[in-house]
Amino acid sequence: MDFTFTEDQLLFRDATRSFLMVEASLELLRALWETDAGRSTDLRSKFAAQGLTGLSVDATYGGLGLGDVDWALLLHELGYFAIPDSLTDTAYLAAGLLGALPAGHAAKSDWLPRLVDGSARVAIGHPVNPLVADAHLADVMLLANEGEIHAVSRVDVDLIPNTSVDLSRRLFHVIWQPSAKTRLTDSTAGQPILRDLVNRGAISTAGQLLGLAARMLDLSIDYTAERKQFGKPIGSFQAVKHLLADVAVKLEFAKPVVYRAAYALATEHPHRDVYVSAAKLAAADTAALAARHGIQVHGAMGYTWELDLQIFVKRALALTSSWGDRAFHKQRVGAFVFAPDAQLGPADTFNHTD
Repeated sequence: MDFTFTEDQLLFRDATRSFLMVEASLELLRALWETDAGRSTDLRSKFAAQGLTGLSVDATYGGLGLGDVDWALLLHELGYFAIPDSLTDTAYLAAGLLGALPAGHAAKSDWLPRLVDGSARVAIGHPVNPLVADAHLADVMLLANEGEIHAVSRVDVDLIPNTSVDLSRRLFHVIWQPSAKTRLTDSTAGQPILRDLVNRGAISTAGQLLGLAARMLDLSIDYTAERKQFGKPIGSFQAVKHLLADVAVKLEFAKPVVYRAAYALATEHPHRDVYVSAAKLAAADTAALAARHGIQVHGAMGYTWELDLQIFVKRALALTSSWGDRAFHKQRVGAFVFAPDAQLGPADTFNHTD
């Protein structure tokens, strides 16, 4: 069995990294914080030109038709560069939700081509993640109500802003009324779609948290090479090396957990909820350790506005509770582990169904 990514997947990841390195500087991020919209239409157009907005859209509608495993790599890069645009909500979550609607559903032909060309923004709301990101810019909002899925226009809702510790996030409470006119699916058809929406949301944040952790580690390594005490770079001190090594090890152990969860979601594994929750917990713990040790090796200067580290620390804090907080995901893992018929232990390690 080959557990490695394909050459095409790695090339697409590398191309995305090169693109973001040039087009998504931290100077741009800081500048967008000062704007009312908090988003760049120019950057959004460039995402579309790179094919990112149509990554999950079927080729029938002009997209690339790729899936969750491909996103697992790209999410790391989006986190690494702290992308301020809510690309994942539209290109990953909304595309996955719309793509799961029955064949021939009018919403698919109405919105999927517009996702591909970057002309539409879609905001996502779910009881697990009640604060809706970028609702103020959305052309349509896909909202859950008792298992049903509704498509609601921006003009038909009231928005109440909610401040985030991450200044690049624009979050809102959405006040709306479900109706037969807005309903895309009934609860019977909607519940399995919404189940995978929650899982994709968790994978989305988990992948970004890994990227955030990697960037915090790199920033900390750079700082320890420049900062000197007693005439030596502080990175030469063993205690500092141990702090950074702990982060590097935890990051490497968390990556396959996230990749396994993405594969389980892509293949509709019966235990995908558990794999996804384990991935979210592992990624959140990794990002928390990277933030804590990063601030420590910076001598607490990492909190300050002038240093870039605080950008990634704040994003990690915000995403840790997005699409299910620790309690939610621990409950899902716990329900599986402590079930009377749980298939755990050496005898079930290589059970091909798991």
